[in-house]
Parts: sequence; structure tokens; C-alpha cells
Amino acid sequence: MYQEAFTKLELDEIATILDKLNPEFDGSVFDPVETTVLAQDVTFYSGYRLLDIADYASVPAMRRFVLYSEDMFIILNFSNEPIYELNQKLPIKLSEDNISDYVRFFFTYVRGRHGRFIITESVDDINWKEDPPPSARKAIGKILIPITLENTDGEGNYHLKACMIFKDSLFKSNIKVEPNGFVSLNDEELLVEDIPVLDDTFGQ
Repeated sequence: MYQEAFTKLELDEIATILDKLNPEFDGSVFDPVETTVLAQDVTFYSGYRLLDIADYASVPAMRRFVLYSEDMFIILNFSNEPIYELNQKLPIKLSEDNISDYVRFFFTYVRGRHGRFIITESVDDINWKEDPPPSARKAIGKILIPITLENTDGEGNYHLKACMIFKDSLFKSNIKVEPNGFVSLNDEELLVEDIPVLDDTFGQ
């Protein structure tokens, strides 16, 4: 899943969607005229789109993320609960073709108790406080790897490897994804400490 894969919705569709969603938001009401909605198909949830809903004209700015279909929707709250709930209801459809997208999606929209693990596949994924020296960019760039599917075991679990930033440190970790979409990390390896990154204020 990539930012450029989103498409901007037209006003009439935004109004229809917000008619359904506004009553469910926590006291926030999005005006269709002031709201931008970006949509992206989600291959592992058949018939669903990921919506990025934003009203930057309000003070403070409002932004919400929703998994949406014509029949049902789930508002993402940066915990794993709504994702795991939807995984069971549908159920989720994982494959070797979409498992990397699911991992990117999961770690983008789930925060742990102590912060977020940010999948880092290139130096451009790092939210630098200021541009690092070219030598530092090059050194870290050589360390980074894309999300890589290592194997699928006999129980249908996917085993992947990825780099991720947690707070100000870069790690390499094994990621296990069960057929029901349950995600766990293991064998984390610290690669770089004290990276000058901005505090994570993702989403809201």
C-alpha cells in the first residue's frame, strides 16, 4: 500500500459516505464541502476501501481513517482491535501477493502502548528532523531492506523480515502473520541508535 495509490473522491460520493460516517465519529462532524477523502482498494478485504478523511479547514484539523464498504465500515483507532475484528468477520484473505501490503497497512494504523513501529524500506521513509549528511543517508540506505517474505510454513503462517524505526532507533525484525491476520514480532536486531527523527504524531 502506497500513498500514491490513493484516489481523490468527488463531492457527491463524499457526501454519501459522510452521511453514514458522521453519526459514528466521536462528536466530530465533517462538512462534505470542506473535506477531502482519499480512497484506496484493499486487496485483503474483499469489497473494502481504505478512506483517509481530512478537514484541514477546521481548527484543530480533523482526520480519520476508515475501512469502508457499501454494507459495513470500521473506524480505525490505532489499536489492533478493529483490524482483528474485521479479520474475523469477513474473514481476511491473505496471500503471498498481498501479505507485504497487509504488513504495511497494519503497522501504519496500529500503535503499541509505547509507540509505533514504522516500517522503513528506504531512507525516504524516515521522518528526519533535518536532512542528514549524504554519507549518513548512504550508510543507512545500505542497511535497509524492503519487506521480504521469507517463507510460508505448513500451518499457513507467513514469515517476513523488515526494517522498522521505533522511537529513534532502527531495527531489523522477523514478522509472523497468521492466516487470521494476527501479527507478532520476534528476533528484533538493533541496527542504529539515536537517529535524529521527529516525534511520531501520526494521524491525529
